[in-house]
Amino acid sequence: MLLIAAPGQGAQTPGFLSAWLELPGFRDRLAAWSELAGCDLVRAGTTADAEEIRDTAVAQPLLLAAALATALDQVTLGAVPASWPSVAVAGHSVGELAAGVLAGVITPDDAMRLVRVRAAGMAAAAAAEPTGMTAVLGGDEAGVLAAIDAAGLTPANVNGAGQVVAAGTLAQLAAFAADPPAGTRLRPLSVAGAFHTHHMAPAVAALAAAAQQVRASDPVRPLLSNRDGAVVKSGPEWLDRIIHQVSAPVRWDLCMRTMESLGVSALIELPPAGTLAGIAKRALRGIGVVSLKSPDDLDAARALLAEHAGVVSA
Repeated sequence: MLLIAAPGQGAQTPGFLSAWLELPGFRDRLAAWSELAGCDLVRAGTTADAEEIRDTAVAQPLLLAAALATALDQVTLGAVPASWPSVAVAGHSVGELAAGVLAGVITPDDAMRLVRVRAAGMAAAAAAEPTGMTAVLGGDEAGVLAAIDAAGLTPANVNGAGQVVAAGTLAQLAAFAADPPAGTRLRPLSVAGAFHTHHMAPAVAALAAAAQQVRASDPVRPLLSNRDGAVVKSGPEWLDRIIHQVSAPVRWDLCMRTMESLGVSALIELPPAGTLAGIAKRALRGIGVVSLKSPDDLDAARALLAEHAGVVSA
C-alpha cells in the first residue's frame, strides 16, 4: 500500500512554491483559493519572507493549498481515483484537512473555508499569551516525556523516530532549554504558538461552528487520524476529530504504527516535503519514500503511484 502524507505547520520555507507556480494552471488554482483563504497564496508561496509565512493565518492556508494543488492538479500528481484501494492518506496537524479532501470527505473549497477559521482561531489563541513549540530530538522517549511534563509543558506532537515536540509558554520553554533531557538536541519551531495544547482551546468552538456548514462524506480510502492513528470510517466522525485535534496532541507515532499494520510500503509527502518523509525513513524500515520538494520529484512520485495503483499519466 502507498500512503500520501500532507505536512503540518513549520514545514514552510520562503519561496517553496516558486518552481511549482511555473506549471500550467498551478498559479490559477492558488489564486482562486486566495479569496477563500483570506490571504494572497501566490505571494505567500513565492516572495513572502519567513516572518510573514510564520503567521498562522497565512501558514495554514498556504500549507493546505500547496498540498491540494500538488495532489489534485493533472499536471502534477493528478487526482487519485477512488477505485484505487491501495492508496491511503494521512496529514500532520493542518495536513489532516488535505488528507480529508484526498479521501473524498470534504471538497477543496470547504477545506479552504475551514482552514481560514482554524488559522484565525489559533492565531487569536496564540496572541493571548507568548507561547511556542520546540522539537526534542533523540534521547529516551519515556525520559523526554517525563521531562516535558515536569516542565509544565505538553508533548504536542509525538512523532516517533526519536522526535517529540514540547509546547507551552516561552518562559517554560526557556527553562526547559536550560536543562534539557539527557542525550537530546532542541530545535525551536517556526510557529507562532503552542498548538495542540490547552492554549488552543478557544479556537475549537469557532471551528466547530464553521464545520456545521460542511457536509462530510464517508472516506473512499483509508484515512488516518492524528488523535490515535485510527482509520476513520465515518465522515462526520472525522470532522469531529479534526475540530478537537486543534487542542489535542498529534500522535504521528500511532499513525505510523497503523501504516505498518496496513502494510504501507511507500510514502509520498506533499509540499513542502521533507519532515514526514524523514521520520518515515527512520521509523518504517525499508519503505520507499518520495519527498515532493520541487516539480523535479514528480517523475519519482508518479512511478510510485504506478507501482501501487496503476498507470499514472503525466
